[in-house]
Amino acid sequence: MERVIIHSDMNSCYASIECSLNPELKGKAVAVGGSVEDRHGIILAKTEQAKAFGVKTGEPIWQAKNKCADLIVVRPHFESYLKYFSLAHDIYARYTDKIEPMGLDEAWCDLTGSLTLFGSAERIVDEIRESFKKELGLTVSIGISYNKIFAKLGSDLASNDSVYKISRDDFREKVWPLSAGDMMGVGRRTAARLASYGIKTIGDIASTAPEWLSKVFGVAGREMWIFANGMDSSRVMPDGYSPPVKSIGHGITCTADLVNTDEVWKVFLALSQDVSKRLRKASLAASSVQIAVKDNKLVTRQFQCDLPYLTQSATEIADTAVKLFMKNYNWNYDVRAVSVRAINLKDENAPEQLSLYTDYRKHERQKKIDDTVMDLRRRFGEKSIFNCCLLTENKIPGHNKDKIPLPKRMYR
Repeated sequence: MERVIIHSDMNSCYASIECSLNPELKGKAVAVGGSVEDRHGIILAKTEQAKAFGVKTGEPIWQAKNKCADLIVVRPHFESYLKYFSLAHDIYARYTDKIEPMGLDEAWCDLTGSLTLFGSAERIVDEIRESFKKELGLTVSIGISYNKIFAKLGSDLASNDSVYKISRDDFREKVWPLSAGDMMGVGRRTAARLASYGIKTIGDIASTAPEWLSKVFGVAGREMWIFANGMDSSRVMPDGYSPPVKSIGHGITCTADLVNTDEVWKVFLALSQDVSKRLRKASLAASSVQIAVKDNKLVTRQFQCDLPYLTQSATEIADTAVKLFMKNYNWNYDVRAVSVRAINLKDENAPEQLSLYTDYRKHERQKKIDDTVMDLRRRFGEKSIFNCCLLTENKIPGHNKDKIPLPKRMYR
C-alpha cells in the first residue's frame, strides 16, 4: 500500500500566535523580534502584512523598520508558543500516532493507516486546517505525498492555508524544475557548489550519476540523489519517540563583545554548567569537546579535541573549551558569541582505556566536588552554590531561561 504522509507548517507561527493572543494586532504589520539589549535584535517571525513591505526573518530590527515605518515589534513569549504547539500536536493525534516534529511549528504525520477510519488524505487535511482555524486561530500549509521529503516540499510550495500534493506519478513535472536549493538537505553552500558543476535544479541532481555525487559530496551526495528521485523511505517516527542523543551543547550571543580570555572563560564556565547538568540527566559523559566562536565581523570558527577521560564535569569541559580557544583564536577581532558542546557521548559507566600520562586522581577529586555541588543544587536550588568568578560582572544575557527544542534529524 502506498504511504500517505503529510507535512504541516504553521503559517507565520510566532507572529500569528501573538495576533491571536492580542486581537488588536490582527491585520497589522507585526513582527516578533529578539532582545536588542542582549543583541538578539533580529526578526524571528512576521505577519503577511509585514512581509508585503519586504520584512524578512533574520534581518536586524532597525533594517526591518526602515522598510516598514509602522512595523509593530513585539517580544517573543515562548511559554505561550509551547502551549500552542502542544494544542497543535493534539489536533494531529486525533488522526494518527505517527507524529514527528520538525522544529516547533512543523510536523510530519503518517496517515497511511488512518484512511480507512477517516476517509481520504484530502478530507483529513481539510479537517486539520479547519481545526487549526477554529480552535487556535491559526492557519497551516500542508503538503501531501508518499514520502517525507516531497511532503515537506509540498508544504513549502503551498500558499498560506492551502494544500499541495505531490504524487509518484507527477513528481517529475512538479519537483524536477525547482531549484536544487528548494529540496530539503541542500543548503545555500551546497546549492552554490552544485551550481558550480552546472547542477542547478532538482532534476539535474536526479539525472547526475550517484557515484559522482558520492565522490564529491560524500554520504550527503548519495542522499541528495535518492531524495531527488523520489526514493526517500525514511519513516515518520512514532509519537513520543526520542532520538539517540549525539551531542549536548549550549551557546549565547553576549550582551557586549568579549575582549579578553578571562571574559571568554566566564562565559564558557556558565555554559558548561548547563551542559554538565544535561549530561547527568541523560546519564551520558563526553569524550570530546567542541567550541564555536563568532567574532564581531560575524565570522564563525569551530574547533574540537578529545578528552583524556569521560567527563560530566562543568569545570573540565570549560577548561578544555578555553584551552581550545587560546590555542586557536588569534584575537584579530573581539568575540560576539560562543558555544560549547559535549560530543562523542558515551554511557557514563562505559569502560575506559587508561593512560599512564593522565592524572586520574585530579579527575576523581573534581568528580567528587561536582557530585557535591550537584547534590546541593538539587536539595537547595540552582542558585544555592556557584563559582565565585560568576559573581563578578560578565556579559552573559540575564534572561536566557527559555529553552527551545531543536529540530530532530530524519531517521531511516
